[in-house]
Amino acid sequence: MPKVSSVVVPYASYLRVYEPLAAFPEPERTHWARYARRPERPSYQDELRASLADLAPTPPIPVPVHESRDAFVVEADGVVCVCPWRTRLRGWQALGELAGSLPVPVLDAVIPPVVRRQAAADYEAWLARNPDARPWIRTATWHVPLNWFVLVADEERFYDRGDDKGYGEGCGEKPDEGCAGEGGASGAGAPVLRYRTPMVQARRRVARGLKALRDAMDEGPLIDGLVDVGRWLEEFHPRSLVELDYGGLVHTLPEEMLDEDHSAADVAEGIEALRDGDGASAGEAYARLVERWRAVRERQFSN
Repeated sequence: MPKVSSVVVPYASYLRVYEPLAAFPEPERTHWARYARRPERPSYQDELRASLADLAPTPPIPVPVHESRDAFVVEADGVVCVCPWRTRLRGWQALGELAGSLPVPVLDAVIPPVVRRQAAADYEAWLARNPDARPWIRTATWHVPLNWFVLVADEERFYDRGDDKGYGEGCGEKPDEGCAGEGGASGAGAPVLRYRTPMVQARRRVARGLKALRDAMDEGPLIDGLVDVGRWLEEFHPRSLVELDYGGLVHTLPEEMLDEDHSAADVAEGIEALRDGDGASAGEAYARLVERWRAVRERQFSN
């Protein structure tokens, strides 16, 4: 992928699944094995910049014409795992969700109705040929969904300020082993805040979290979101890795806020309190999370 611009796009966070090469059928497995040996690979910022550049022409191109052949790569315990971008599939899915997030006049100005209708028709035809397709990456804008934090633990937190002062807490990896420069980091020297956990741990935490939530409250958005994420995780190889990456949010949040952000610990504390029947402590943990992420989401309206 050619580099479109050096401008940092700050608003997206990501939940990714890295599958071992053995999970892919041929000839895709051979492609990813060769791809993983490349000395340089594009970053999530390159993907975002290209997507935004496609909206500039008239008419705009909301979904790539061809599927991406790029991926993020991580090596863990000697096993190469890849997270395919699948930019075209994710573009179709994002376009379908866009109608509920923008006023109609704004949406029509950015992506005209005729363009959206054609994209929807293309997606429907493609889906008929690929009924089992699913993305390896989920994206959120201007926040990290609280249900994502259920999948990870505070000791798996990795924060690198990007100032060559060390490689953060809970990591212990060197940058050339996939800690700071892999899995979505925007490049050498860029700040990174992410969590990474084995798939088996993520699934176990989803199951335990759902039980605690359902025992303590009625069905609602938090439970529904966790059920949805859990079903998505079941689609992947059991030896996969799950990564929660703050992505571009690290470029818009102050360093002290990132230093103090232990949202996974707050979520775990809240769920444990619910399991113990301690509603007051659970409420305090939830209040901390809501306040922290409200402050982040409000930044999308900054001038």
